Amino acid sequence: MSQNDLLSRAISLIREAAAGKDRLLVALDGRCAAGKTTLALAIAAELNCPLIHMDHFFLRPEQRTPERLSVPGENIDHERFLMEALIPLREGVPFTYRRYLCHSARFGEPISITPGPVNLVEGSYACHPALRDFYDLRLFLTVDPATQISRIEARNGAADALVFARRWIPLEESYIASCGVCECCVLLNGSKRTSNTP
Repeated sequence: MSQNDLLSRAISLIREAAAGKDRLLVALDGRCAAGKTTLALAIAAELNCPLIHMDHFFLRPEQRTPERLSVPGENIDHERFLMEALIPLREGVPFTYRRYLCHSARFGEPISITPGPVNLVEGSYACHPALRDFYDLRLFLTVDPATQISRIEARNGAADALVFARRWIPLEESYIASCGVCECCVLLNGSKRTSNTP
C-alpha cells in the first residue's frame, strides 16, 4: 500500500470516527520503521491537528530496571505520558510537557499543546494497556522484517540496526503479542499475524 493510500485510509477512518464528536483522540501504534511518524505528520498536516510522539517519553536511566524491562510494554514512560499528556488531551485542556532527550539524558524545552477536534498520538507503545481505553480510534501500522531492517540501517546505520534487531525489536514484538495490540486496533496494512521477531 502506497503512502498516499495509507494517508487516504487513515483520514477516512478518522473522519468517520469523528462524526458527531466534539473531540477525537487517535492512536497510531505500530512496528519501528513502519512509517508511523511520516504518516502521522501527513495526517496532522491534512487535519491541522495536534500531534504527540511517544518517543518524547523514553524511560530515564533510573527507570530502566531489569524488573521493569522484563515486562512487555514497560520500556516507555507511560505513567508520565498519561498524566502529562493523555489525560489533558481527553479533558480538552491546554497543557505543556517536556520531551526526554535520551542521548543527552535531559529534558528538552517545554512543548505546548492545545487540544483540537482531532488529536493524534503516534509511536510504539501508544496502545499500552494502561493507555488504550482513552482513545476513540486506535490504528496500527506494520512492516515486513526485511524492509524494517533496511529502513533502520538507512536511518540509523548498520551498527544501530544490529542493536534494534537484538534488543528493541524483540521488546516491541513482545509488547505487540503479549498486550494484544493488533487485536485492539484497526490494521492499516499487513496482517495481524505477522511477527517480526527473528
